[in-house]
Amino acid sequence: MKIVIFGLSVSSSWGNGHATLWRGLCRELGELGHRVVFFERNTAWYESTRDAVDFPGCNLQIYESWESAVGSAHREVTDADVAMVTSYSPDGVPACELVLGSHVSIRSFYDLDTPVTLARLDTGNPVEYLPLNGLSGFDLVLSYTGGGALTSLQQRLGACRVAPLYGSVDPEVHRPAEPVPDFAGDLSYLGTYAEDRQGTLEQLLIDPARQRPDCRFIIGGAQYPPNFPWTENIFFVRHLPPALHPAFYCSSRLTLNVTRSPMANMGYCPSGRLFEAASCGVPIVSDAWEGIETFYAPGSEILLCRRAEDVLNALSLTDAELSAIARAARERTLSEHTARHRAAELVNILEQTTYSRSAEQICGE
Repeated sequence: MKIVIFGLSVSSSWGNGHATLWRGLCRELGELGHRVVFFERNTAWYESTRDAVDFPGCNLQIYESWESAVGSAHREVTDADVAMVTSYSPDGVPACELVLGSHVSIRSFYDLDTPVTLARLDTGNPVEYLPLNGLSGFDLVLSYTGGGALTSLQQRLGACRVAPLYGSVDPEVHRPAEPVPDFAGDLSYLGTYAEDRQGTLEQLLIDPARQRPDCRFIIGGAQYPPNFPWTENIFFVRHLPPALHPAFYCSSRLTLNVTRSPMANMGYCPSGRLFEAASCGVPIVSDAWEGIETFYAPGSEILLCRRAEDVLNALSLTDAELSAIARAARERTLSEHTARHRAAELVNILEQTTYSRSAEQICGE
């Protein structure tokens, strides 16, 4: 298949989970014999943080404006088998118009930010990457979030055929690494500051740090405000380059996963960081949300924490106990949650969509 995608950015992975996901998927789709053309608008932030432009399996088209790209986009879509627009595409609306007006076999929308999309609808705020008439015109709507989110996409945005396509990890990028002394700690957390997960971060990292002054806690990320409640045993690594993420994870006894509120409230929405840490072979403590057991078994593959006491209990486990949990999570990740698995899932969904559409057309004749 030839798959044309209009997305956010694949050339910069700085603060951009979309890029990490697509790089792995494109390579694996290429390994399966498919071709991907990815249209990315050249924005100032991603241009200044660009860390790659050449990807196996992906023909990256970086353009300056939609007006300059529309001709090329139309030509690429004309002979494509699948045309897809993703959430947060800077030119989502005109790209949707182009795709929906084409004769491509499968017109698709992939919402990698479904909880945010639905939360904006709740508050009446505009969703700038959606067409005005919702998602009813697409043959297939994919969602990074499963569970009840799929029903909401149908009922509130008119999606006809929906399917989950969860996050994944590229095990060639995220794998066990040598510890780095500057990143050493008992509990680490990697993530950009976000107000909607600050309360959980205080419960699961800051409160434990206050209660265990003998332990070392480390945070890697950016945009943390001056009034962040630091303690003497919480250390900070600013703007950690993506290439150092495995070493960051592997330098601590435990790493913490905190899910943003819209994702946690909706459930069935694992962050890419969850799979990445597991692939690095690090034991994970995580906030609890509906559906997490679908991805990792609580207690044996991941430790779920609802309050500081749970984190303190996790810190008291022996190295042997933590190693067993980390090993089990890595094995689960490599057997179910890699980019190769998701690429195969995507191909299967696309083939099923083609089959269903053909059957519907025959029945309608």
